[in-house]
Amino acid sequence: MTTARASAAPDPASAASADEQTGGERTGARQLGGERTGDERTGARQPGDEQTGAPQGTSSRSRGAGTKGVPRARREEQIVAAALEEFGRRGHAAASMAAIARRVGVTKPMLYTYFGSKDGLYAACLEHIGPRLLAAIETAMATSPSRDRLPQAVLAAIFDTLEAQRYAWFVLYDRTLPPGSEPWRAAHRHREAIDDLAAAGTGALLRGQGNDDALDADALKQVWTGTVSALVGWWVSQPELSAHDMSARCTRLLSAIRDGA
Repeated sequence: MTTARASAAPDPASAASADEQTGGERTGARQLGGERTGDERTGARQPGDEQTGAPQGTSSRSRGAGTKGVPRARREEQIVAAALEEFGRRGHAAASMAAIARRVGVTKPMLYTYFGSKDGLYAACLEHIGPRLLAAIETAMATSPSRDRLPQAVLAAIFDTLEAQRYAWFVLYDRTLPPGSEPWRAAHRHREAIDDLAAAGTGALLRGQGNDDALDADALKQVWTGTVSALVGWWVSQPELSAHDMSARCTRLLSAIRDGA
């Protein structure tokens, strides 16, 4: 079961990049949420703007050792973890490659050596969180003891998956992605897969009550997806609450709703 991003969640489009200026060869104005990354991007380089493309003479995903004695695979994990936080907090448009590099303790050119571009790093983040959420939800749906317990099972799976990286949810549901761009299309593919599970779950709940109305099923899916986004957004603002705490709270809330119906 899935969600579109709720109003309770932080809006990364409003966050300003705090990066240092890294060059001045481009001209024109940069548009928040509408810039193009990679060698095609044009516009004035503003603080927080990043070099596009991999450094000359390097492959975008060149093989070899990591930096400072850290194996490459481990360094890539560290970079993706930092990028999930940066992209999730600020959104693709305002996220800063230099800030991600500082979080990890590497140089910004190293990010381009590993991932090729800002979009390449964003794609790596999507590939990290999208399949994990999808697999967790599928497992919860397959192993839920009953239809009545299905919502709690799915919520628990989502919270467990996001426990150490809550902002990763907003990488999938990023409103700053330029429509039609490659990052937008990649995020859309992951969201569609999760949305399909949401439709299957809410449809099964209605059919269990003898309701086969297609519009009812679609409406319930929208209610469910909005509820999940709102809960994740609220959870981000409550860092002291663990995934277990959230699962228990949602179980109480859903029970109260059922008992009051």
